[in-house]
Amino acid sequence: MKAINFIFNIHQPFRLKRYRFFEIGNDHYYYDDFANEDIFSRIAHRSYIPAAETLLRMIEDSKGKFRCAISISGDALEQAEQYAPEFMDLLKKLADTGKVEFLGMPYPNSLASLSDDPEEFLLQVKVHAEKIKTLFGQTVKVIRNTELIYSDEMAPLFVELGFKGAVTEGAKHILGWKSPNYVYSAASAPKLKLLLNNAKLSDDIARRFSDTSWSGYPLTADKYIDWIASTPAEEQIINICLNMETLGELHPRETGIFQFMEALPRFAAERGIDFWTPSEAVSKLKPVDSLSVGHPISAVDEGRDVSAWLGNRLQNEAFEKLYSVAERVRLCDDRRLKMDYWYLQGADHFYYMSTKRFGDGAAAANFSPYGSPYEAFTNYMNVLADFIVRVEEQFPMTIENEELNALLTTIRNQATEIETLTKENASLRRSIDQFNVEHNLRKPAEKPAEEKPKATKKTKTTKAK
Repeated sequence: MKAINFIFNIHQPFRLKRYRFFEIGNDHYYYDDFANEDIFSRIAHRSYIPAAETLLRMIEDSKGKFRCAISISGDALEQAEQYAPEFMDLLKKLADTGKVEFLGMPYPNSLASLSDDPEEFLLQVKVHAEKIKTLFGQTVKVIRNTELIYSDEMAPLFVELGFKGAVTEGAKHILGWKSPNYVYSAASAPKLKLLLNNAKLSDDIARRFSDTSWSGYPLTADKYIDWIASTPAEEQIINICLNMETLGELHPRETGIFQFMEALPRFAAERGIDFWTPSEAVSKLKPVDSLSVGHPISAVDEGRDVSAWLGNRLQNEAFEKLYSVAERVRLCDDRRLKMDYWYLQGADHFYYMSTKRFGDGAAAANFSPYGSPYEAFTNYMNVLADFIVRVEEQFPMTIENEELNALLTTIRNQATEIETLTKENASLRRSIDQFNVEHNLRKPAEKPAEEKPKATKKTKTTKAK
């Protein structure tokens, strides 16, 4: 039996306004609210809403046989709640079908997994999981890291977070002769199962669907299912990872993209092909081999590496400065500061700084709101400079790292000691309660006190005279 695993990703960053040098220290609000509302609302009505309605019809028309997964960032959820509440209603309806699985990810779609601060990454994924649980009633079991970023170093962190599986890229330079259409185990954490994106079949929809110069044009549902059916019989799972805006935004409604999607379950059923969620694939299939990924891979660029975000000096300088204050931000109690820190970690901000202007870099240039990567870098660093001023007000940079680390160690030790004492106190309280119960059971019942006869009032008798 062969199965298709559709995974739709939804993310929109909080875009920054034009922030000039003289505003540093004077203006602590960094976002272009007009652009954020305009872009999210437009994409929601052109793509997200009709795409969600299409998925609901596919589930209904196939009587629940069509299944898929959605990964949506915390940033996108916040904007959906604010700018497109009708889309949030549709997401909840999809969750209620029981046929759509929501995946784990870093809350702000960040590059935290590439930093030297695992605590920041762990925190972001945990907070995102809590929001998914609150909104959709699901406990996340599989993680899709930002842009499918993965390496051996990350696998133990995924396991620590409780994930059974992870979705990543089926990069050719990692797989070699192997196929992405199997489940693999992580070399550094064998309990973690890996689902690999089939880049060719994903790009046939994401990039080539409406390309009239493509040899496969026009792409129809029956042709696409035939391609999947023609893969070797022993290859059991085909993972198709798409950004949700592929449906309706990158390929407008007029291209027939929604009709293409709706026809897939019917042709799949004719060829005996199922649809599974990532959790189903992880639970049903055994790994055929372990997979080692020494250097981080991603789904972006031909190199399938992380150079789209950290490929030049501008990006690395911004990245290092941003994560140099992570410990301090986590220690503070300023909710707004913490929120800004996560918004500034969005991978998009670093993508706009890419200096790849041809080939791979063309995509960065097309999606960037800036005239050049240098403009993107300057604007971001101005914002970051003001942000760091605010951090210094909480924890001055004059505190050396060694001194700060000592402080953090003390705080952690105190927290651990308090937790231990709390547990011991609770255990002692239970022991006392149990002792009282047993003592009362052993205590002989007291005999009721014997009643003393009531004194009778003596009446005086008169002697007869």
